[in-house]
Amino acid sequence: QVLLVESGGGSVQAGGSLRLSCAASRSVAYGYCMGWFRQVPGKEREGVASIYGGGYSTDYADSVKGRFTISQDNAKGTVYLQMNILKPEDTAMYYCAARFGVCGRLVQTDFGYWGQGTQVTVSS
Repeated sequence: QVLLVESGGGSVQAGGSLRLSCAASRSVAYGYCMGWFRQVPGKEREGVASIYGGGYSTDYADSVKGRFTISQDNAKGTVYLQMNILKPEDTAMYYCAARFGVCGRLVQTDFGYWGQGTQVTVSS
């Protein structure tokens, strides 16, 4: 069982930055693919970024490449999402997710463990 708790959400103006954190109940530095997803009301949950092996491999949605960075503290097993140059369209509830094994598709159905989410609001 992996319990995930997100933090770091908030309100920011366009062009600003936020850093989200995901604390795991057990070390997920090795053996687990960690992902960040986001969802707005009425839309499907969208994959944002993933990381495996403490940074051995990372992947990003096209919409956030060059602006967001996913990283992991191997000692703590905490995963971060640094979000820069935020846009109003980045407004969403952001969720941390985990799956055992290597990262594959960045899709909701491939992840079995989820946090409760943290809200990010970007104003223009």
